[in-house]
Formats: sequence, structure tokens, C-alpha cells
Amino acid sequence: MIYFVYLILSKNKNQNYISYVGYTKNLSKRLDLHNQSKGAKFTRGRQWRMIYFEKYDTKSNAMKAEYKLKRNYLLRKKLKEKYLNEKK
Repeated sequence: MIYFVYLILSKNKNQNYISYVGYTKNLSKRLDLHNQSKGAKFTRGRQWRMIYFEKYDTKSNAMKAEYKLKRNYLLRKKLKEKYLNEKK
């Protein structure tokens, strides 16, 4: 089975960008759940955009990669900046 690690982005009330990292088997369904306020508690009440994802062949590998991405602030910041620069 294929698993994905993803990074989603949203604006908060102060117009600053915030991000969330997670893993799933179905990217589109998971993004829909986040946007319907049925995802993780942190993501509720916001509109999210998928800005990055990676494929993994096992759940274990996906969970390890999710953990690393959550802990790597510099990589998340770099991915956010790349997305925002491409958006302009």
C-alpha cells in the first residue's frame, strides 16, 4: 500500500502563513477532511492548500518521514518559501 507525507498551508487571522504536516493513504480525501474541519484539531476552521507531498511504500516509512519533517523547521520554511515564490 502507498502512503503519503504531506505539508499543507493556510493563513491565520494575522495574515501569516501556518503549516501542518501529516501522513495519509489518500491525499485528496485527507485535504477535504481538513478543509471541512474534520481533520486534526489544529487544522479546524481554516482553508488549507497542499504544497508538498512524498510517497512511501509502507506506513512505517511514512510515519518516520512525517516525524522528521515535523521536527525540521528549516525544511518546512524552505518548502513554504518555494511555494509562495512560485505563486507570485
